[in-house]
Amino acid sequence: MRRKIIAGNWKMNKTATDAVSLAQELAVQVRMSPHNKIDTIIAPAFPFLSQCAKTINGVPGLFLAAQNCNANPEGAFTGEVSVPMLASCGVTHVIIGHSERRTLFGETDFLLEEKLHAVLAAGLTPIFCVGETLQERNNHEQAVVIARQMETTICKLSNESLKKTIIAYEPVWAIGTGVNATPHQAQEMHAIIRNIIANTYGHLASESVSILYGGSCNPSNAKALFSCEDVDGGLIGGASLKSADFMAIRNAMISVLRP
Repeated sequence: MRRKIIAGNWKMNKTATDAVSLAQELAVQVRMSPHNKIDTIIAPAFPFLSQCAKTINGVPGLFLAAQNCNANPEGAFTGEVSVPMLASCGVTHVIIGHSERRTLFGETDFLLEEKLHAVLAAGLTPIFCVGETLQERNNHEQAVVIARQMETTICKLSNESLKKTIIAYEPVWAIGTGVNATPHQAQEMHAIIRNIIANTYGHLASESVSILYGGSCNPSNAKALFSCEDVDGGLIGGASLKSADFMAIRNAMISVLRP
């Protein structure tokens, strides 16, 4: 059965004090509301990872992610952070290929493939992001764009590595805009992603991969999105910065799970 996942990407927000405070609030609330079918993940900024790791340590089902990584294990890369460094801080997951990394920092599919392999080689779990821009959607190119992003990265993995990978579909036009994909649009794109996996690895493999929706998911639309057959959770941005909103989204996932 596919894992259900609620991941919070805090982006470049919070001070050290605020980050630890939010992590503490979430640790208490997740501990009070455990669910063995849901993984809850938080992704603070790099400087706060070690502190947040200590804060959430020992809370079942609550994990720590980094928002990015460098593909090299070490070396003269000023300002960069390697996967072994992240692992030494208690990180278990790494977000790769977020649209902001692609658009603002020019990250290519080739670079993202290197990062993907680096994360897997270190025994961490990648959360690999794919998604189309507004222009690409208006040109009806979304399926072609997703196929290209998948075929140059995810579809090059071994079967075993695929099983350890989480995919996040994030329509670029819905990130931080307050405009989210409709449940129909989300399901359509998640089904396309799952079909690409099925065509490469087979149906059984495709049914084992968790695919998250990312793009202005909030407490009011989460239940409708999570009710879609192929949507296994959310990669949450702005709504993850308040514990009440983030937990409301997690509760929405709990509400749609079958007993």
